[in-house]
Amino acid sequence: MSDRRDAILDVAERLIRSHGYSGFSFREVANEVGIKSASVHYHFPTKPDLAAAVAKRYRERFSDALDREEAGGADRVTAWRGLFQKALEHDGLMCLCGILAAEGDSLPAEVATEAYAFLQFGIASLNEAEPGRGVRILSQLEGAMLIARSAGDPRVFIEATEDLVAA
Repeated sequence: MSDRRDAILDVAERLIRSHGYSGFSFREVANEVGIKSASVHYHFPTKPDLAAAVAKRYRERFSDALDREEAGGADRVTAWRGLFQKALEHDGLMCLCGILAAEGDSLPAEVATEAYAFLQFGIASLNEAEPGRGVRILSQLEGAMLIARSAGDPRVFIEATEDLVAA
C-alpha cells in the first residue's frame, strides 16, 4: 500500500514540476501509475490533498538531502546550490515549490501553505549561513533555475549562481 502511495506521489511530483498545479489531473497520475483514479482518491481524497502531500514530502526530502550534503563537508549555501543544480541536470524540471509559488493565488490554501513552508524553510536555512541574505540567495537560486529551464541549458544556472560558491 505504501509503495502505491509513493508511486502516486512520485508521478504527481514530476507532473507538478513539469506543468504546475493546474497542469495535472488524477486521471493522468492514475494512468502513469497503472491504477484507477479511484485508487488515487483512496490515498488522497482531493487534488489539493495530493499536491499538499507532494509539497510536504518535497520539503522533507530536500531537508534530508541538505543534511547529507553538509555532513559531507559542503557549506550551507553551496549545498543549496548543488541540490538545485543536481535537480536541474537530472530532469530539467523546476523546484516544486518554486513552480507552485508562481501559481500564487490560484492555488488552494493547503497547497499554498505547503509551498510557502518550503520557501520559509529555505530562507531560514540560508539566513543561518548568511544572516540577512536568505531571501536574496533563495530568489537567485529559484530565478536561475527558471531561466535555465526556459533556456533548456543547465549551464545557465551555473553561470547565474557562480557568485554563491565560496572562492
